[in-house]
Amino acid sequence: MYYPYMYIHQTPYYGMPMYYYGMMYPNYTNMVEPTNHYNSYFASNGNAGRMLIDQGPNPFVININTAAKQNNTYRTALWTGQHLQVTLMSLNPGEDIGLEMHPDVDQFLRIEQGQGITQMGRRRDNLSYRRNVEDDSAIFIPAGTWHNLTNIGNIPLRLYSIYAPPNHPSGTVHPTKEDAMAAEEETGHYNANPVKLGNIPGEWV
Repeated sequence: MYYPYMYIHQTPYYGMPMYYYGMMYPNYTNMVEPTNHYNSYFASNGNAGRMLIDQGPNPFVININTAAKQNNTYRTALWTGQHLQVTLMSLNPGEDIGLEMHPDVDQFLRIEQGQGITQMGRRRDNLSYRRNVEDDSAIFIPAGTWHNLTNIGNIPLRLYSIYAPPNHPSGTVHPTKEDAMAAEEETGHYNANPVKLGNIPGEWV
């Protein structure tokens, strides 16, 4: 069946269509058309302007490349479901994510702007896997791997991250790295006892 008005959510901020699934699938009873399309996807963050708010676990479509490039927060949860989570991140020149390890979470990073260096390893004191990354680079981080990502360029390093399963509370927004560190300190995000890894590429050794 043809729906001539399927592209009804045209946001002035990103300039790409948002699909409104309520028109296509009436059973999505929780998807009520908002009176203000713009505010349904964005929240105010004071002087920082407007930013995306978490759209999970509802069906959602967005131009992820544009969203990542226009994100100015250190971390913003874009979509949180039962089995995975997508966050947008922005690192200032010289800034890093910080050495961390997720015991039970696989992670995928994709660089959309800038240059960086990623480091990974079985132990926090032996990050033997190092690669330079740039626009279009994809980084795969197995659960239990210590890792870091540092912006080595002169412009913000912008990317999105996929966690499986989710790693942050739904709706998480960390305007700065300091905000993220304070929140993670409260929840014990960093784990001092990494799990034992299985087989890994020979070049790690």
